Formats: sequence, C-alpha cells, structure tokens
Amino acid sequence: MTTTGAARSHWAGTATDDELERWDGVAAGVGDALGLDALARDRAGAPPFAEARLLQEAGLVTLLDPAEYGGGGAHWESALRAVRILARTDASIAQLLGYHYVNEANIALVAPADQRERWFRATIGGRWVWGDSVNPVDPSLTLTPDADGYRLNGFKRFSTGSGVGEALLVNAVVDGGGNDGRLAYLVLPYGHPGVELVDDWDNLGQRLSASNTVRYHDVRVDPVHVLGWGTDEPFQSLVTPAIQLVFGNLYLGIAQGALAQARELTVARPNSWFLSDAGAYRDDPFVRRLYGELVSRVAAVEALADRVNRAFDRVLDRGAAVTADDRAEIAIRVAELKVVSSDTALDVVNRVFEATGSSSTASRVGLDLHWRNARTHSLHDPVDYKKLEVGANFLTGVVQPISLYT
Repeated sequence: MTTTGAARSHWAGTATDDELERWDGVAAGVGDALGLDALARDRAGAPPFAEARLLQEAGLVTLLDPAEYGGGGAHWESALRAVRILARTDASIAQLLGYHYVNEANIALVAPADQRERWFRATIGGRWVWGDSVNPVDPSLTLTPDADGYRLNGFKRFSTGSGVGEALLVNAVVDGGGNDGRLAYLVLPYGHPGVELVDDWDNLGQRLSASNTVRYHDVRVDPVHVLGWGTDEPFQSLVTPAIQLVFGNLYLGIAQGALAQARELTVARPNSWFLSDAGAYRDDPFVRRLYGELVSRVAAVEALADRVNRAFDRVLDRGAAVTADDRAEIAIRVAELKVVSSDTALDVVNRVFEATGSSSTASRVGLDLHWRNARTHSLHDPVDYKKLEVGANFLTGVVQPISLYT
C-alpha cells in the first residue's frame, strides 16, 4: 500500500489483482465453512461467538488495518468483496463483518492522529470485533460530565455486533460542561460495568447479526474510552458511504447465493410441467428465460459494485484533501448501487421460487433464508429516499445533508 494519503489515514491507492485474489480466497473458505450449517444455526439463533472467532482466525477482522502494526494492509475493495462473498452463504455473519469494518474505520476517520497507533495496536493485537450502538433514530443516550470523564445513560436498539464484539462503538452528544453539544465517539470493552446487552433480537432475517438492544445504566466513561469527536470534515463523513457500500455488497451477495442454490434445485428437479415440451425443468424455455433475466441483472449489479468499491478507495486515497464535492459525488454513486442492489436482490430471492417449485418451500430446503435476510436488512433505511436522492441530484445537482443515512 502506498502512502499518499498517510497524512490523514493509512488508506492509499487501490487493490492489486494479487490482493483481491488473496482475500477473495480467504473469504471463500470462510463462506464455505459457514454454508455447511447456515440454516441450522439461523434456526437455533444462538449468539454468533463461534462465527466471530472464525472471522478472527481467518484474519478477516484485521484486513483493513495497517500492515506496519500487524494488520492486513488491504483496501476497502477487498473488504467489501469479502462481505459479498460471505453473504452468499450467511448474510448474518456478512453483516457482522461489514459493520465491524465500518465501526473500526472510525480509528482512521475520527481518532486524533497521535492516538491512532494506540487504537490500532489494541484492536489488531486482540483481534477485536467491533460492534456498534449508534442507531441515529434512537437519540436516547445521555452523556453527562462526571469528574474527568462522563456518565452514560439510555438505550440504543439495532446494535449490530454488540452481543459478541470485544469493542462497542457508541455515539452520544454531551449534555453540559466544556464539551456541551459535541458528538462523542466512545469505545467500551465487552462486559463494561453498567452496559446491559438485551437479548431481544428475534427478527425475520439476519438472525445471527447480534443486532440486539443495549441499555446503559450510569456507565462510567473515562477519557481512555473517548475515540474522538464528530466534526464537519468531509473525510470523517465518509463513514456513511462506507456503510451504504457494505449494504450494496451484502444485497448483491444474497442475490448471488439465492441464484446458486436455486440453480442446484432446478437442475436436480425431475420431469417437467405437463404442458411443456421439455423433458426436464432445466430445459423448459420459461425457466431458462427467468434465469437469463435474473443472472443478467445480478451481473450488472456486480459490475457496478466493483466500480463503486474501487472509486471509494480512490476517494480515501485523497486523505485530508477530500472535499465536500468529492464526498457528495461518491455518496451519489453509492446510492445508485443501493437502489439497484436492493431492488434486484429482493426480486431475485422472490422469483427463484418460480423455477424451483413448491417443493423448494419446504423448511428443510432453506431457500427462504435468502429472502428473509434480504427482506429484513433492506428495510434498514427506505430505498425510496435513495431513489429521490439520486433523482434530485441528477435533475438539479442538489445533495442531501450529511448524516448517518446520507
């Protein structure tokens, strides 16, 4: 990795073919292991401690970290492709990994330059999985000054990875004192006193993403727990395009996984519909037409995802020179991917049943896992507003205000 952006972060340049091949292979190996019992684990719904350890042992959790401190030294394109590959067999764990990448990225995006090495060495040495507690639709945390630190109270829902991660990223606005009104980025260790992990994640899909509620009961926050402070710096705000890129690759991976499983079921299907001249369902022209449409659309989304993933690395390469216009441009490109990936994935996971038939709806088959995962996560933030965002920019050049959603 080059160092042109080193003044602002360690991310610079773009991934080589060798880098992509290496991490694609690592992710594929983990994905194959997860695919052996993905349906059984989904139904059991146990906290994904074992799955998190698998990510750690494979080196995926430190993929984006500086090589000089023992990290993988890789680029976001490699990380996003890893998320995509895992999503083909286990979208819950793909979400866990993708959110980890974004949460841990705040070391580079938010932490002061003289503190980054400390944070990177700790997370690499401990192979930390970073969960989050930053849901912006739950502005219910109270962070009040207390001696040389703070006290944290309230709760956050949908805190992905909080139940299994070694580090928990928390966003809260300070109420009172010299930092009144400032947005604090806090990192609390697993088991920190007063942090209650509520076992309430029992949703239709993404069941192993550990996205439970977290409650904070007079939690002591020391200066060592403060990662940094929110600013209006364009580079820092790249966290939102990053998480939305995770979404686009997640949905693409789910669609690819659904197609792969549906193909196996269709090829193995005996006979054909009694009105068809074909000898087997795989030879039926309507079945072939359906797959031709879905495979082509997924291939187009993949091409767009690859282009936008690399474009994101190019923006990061600019480091401190990233402008508001740069940030706005990449946000629109990412929003375009979000639109087509979510719409395509939802269509694919629904329509493959037309080719696999009623027998594929049996619980033991588990083809519904892709649909449940895509349907659940695609509701994270309304895709209609992404369509409006893209359309408004195309027509008038307007961009949305910077937030954790735009």
